[in-house]
Amino acid sequence: MYILAAIIAFGVLIIIHELGHFVLAKLNDVKVEEFSIGMGPKLASISGKETQYSIRILPIGGYVKMLGDEDKSEDPRAFNNKSPLRRLSIVIAGPLMNILLAVMIYISIGAIAGFELPVVNSLVPNSPAESAGIQKGATIYKVNGSRILTWDDFAVFIGLAKNNKINLEVKENGVVKSYNMMPMKEKTTGRYMVGIGGQVVAKPNILQSINYGFKETISMVREAFLGFKLLFTHQASMNDVGGPVTIIKITRKAAIAGIIPYLSIVAFLSSQIGILNLVPFPALDGSYVLVCLYEIVSGKKANENKIGVINTIGFTVLMVVMVLVIFKDIVYPVNF
Repeated sequence: MYILAAIIAFGVLIIIHELGHFVLAKLNDVKVEEFSIGMGPKLASISGKETQYSIRILPIGGYVKMLGDEDKSEDPRAFNNKSPLRRLSIVIAGPLMNILLAVMIYISIGAIAGFELPVVNSLVPNSPAESAGIQKGATIYKVNGSRILTWDDFAVFIGLAKNNKINLEVKENGVVKSYNMMPMKEKTTGRYMVGIGGQVVAKPNILQSINYGFKETISMVREAFLGFKLLFTHQASMNDVGGPVTIIKITRKAAIAGIIPYLSIVAFLSSQIGILNLVPFPALDGSYVLVCLYEIVSGKKANENKIGVINTIGFTVLMVVMVLVIFKDIVYPVNF
């Protein structure tokens, strides 16, 4: 049952992404030849009026195949014959749908379960925060210069600092105050902390829930970029990176823990998929975004043959990487 819940979640993330491309293609009068969930050999398909809806064997994504998105077409309904702005709207719709889904889920979580604000509600006796002189009611403003929007932001930056001294800025009565302190390691969980308990909003109103939904999504987007930074600066390794198998395992564990953890992991994954697809790597949505922006700014048509070759190479590289990641998932699983 829990494995099924994990597979369903992964499927929803793919469907919502491709649905964004599909709907905007239709709104821009682009002919969609195939809407596929999964890659590789076809398992099943249904033919619509002009679109084939397919399920393919490899659960590593999906695609919307439009007339003229790979080979040049003279048909006025072809993707390549639409204006750069129209093509941009189609390309960017997929990632934006994933980010919007994350916002909606976080709003729902906030409304159902409440949330914790980065406001000092309690202090652990003899903790770094209490020893530094932080007062109850203060709003946590920055950690090591990074703006704090949510409680998750605060927890992440404290965790990354580990046993290194941090600079914590808080707002007390509208005045920003700066404190230096050394996080301490909690014996039971092994997590690093400074001894601050946040302010819990148990029954938020709709505006508070909406505000939480947007802020939490922004935080998750920031975490995606932070993850890239940690990888490129060798503060994290590929051992910390997982693929579809890891995603399903994590989602299964979240489903076992309950509906809120399950929804939380789905929202997190949705935001990460949205941002990952905007990376300007050939064959990802981000590369098409760059091409469209180039054409809008320059007023010149990009060389479609060169773009086709680059995207073919990029897609091949992505497939090889995905196979390696799946292999790594199975042989060298991520510990969580």
